[in-house]
Amino acid sequence: MARRVVVGEVAGAFGVRGWLKIYSHTEPPENILGYSPWFLEGKNGVKEYKIVSGRLHGKMVLVQLEGVDERDLAISLKSHKVMVGRECFPPVQPGRYYWADLVGLKVKTCEDIELGTVSEMMATGANDVMVVQGERERLIPFVLGQYVKQIDLEQGLAVVDWDPEF
Repeated sequence: MARRVVVGEVAGAFGVRGWLKIYSHTEPPENILGYSPWFLEGKNGVKEYKIVSGRLHGKMVLVQLEGVDERDLAISLKSHKVMVGRECFPPVQPGRYYWADLVGLKVKTCEDIELGTVSEMMATGANDVMVVQGERERLIPFVLGQYVKQIDLEQGLAVVDWDPEF
């Protein structure tokens, strides 16, 4: 099975015809509509859906999914994760990375000291931050060249210029 990446979450129902409000993790938010098919994951497992229609509505995305045509069904999908296959993402320019590709990388210092694994990425406004879980949690700014010296997706490795005591 292809790797799936969470790109949003169902925030609730919109209207009476089964439309859903989606909190999108994509930038810009409406980019989520360009990925197909969607896989919604909830407590009862994962189900595949095709998008019938969608649009941006304020900070949320509204979407109508095939087979979801009434409010009660839409309400039952609240809090489901919206996932797509990683292969749906367009290629990135050299030196740019999808967060989904960074999560799980081993992180080592330039001196080959292992710090842990990237557990998640965070946006802070000034720059993105890698949350590195090892013997303790570290927050390392994702600033290429300054703190992040190398990203090797094939080897699953990020090399950072970071004091292990910090």
